[in-house]
Amino acid sequence: MNCPICGAAAVAKFRPFCSGRCADVDLAKWLNDSYAVPSRAPEDVEAALDAVEAAQDDTQKPH
Repeated sequence: MNCPICGAAAVAKFRPFCSGRCADVDLAKWLNDSYAVPSRAPEDVEAALDAVEAAQDDTQKPH
């Protein structure tokens, strides 16, 4: 198995990563929302549409 971050061989202590550094990089990606699971829940779709409409309204307002 290869490390999903750098591609080096995984080490048992840090599996599936090769080192603590790569494990920390992966954790940081989760904490920064770099990884996301798409949702098709109607509430999530509505919230996303509302956010887009609000952003468009903000850009169309004169400053």
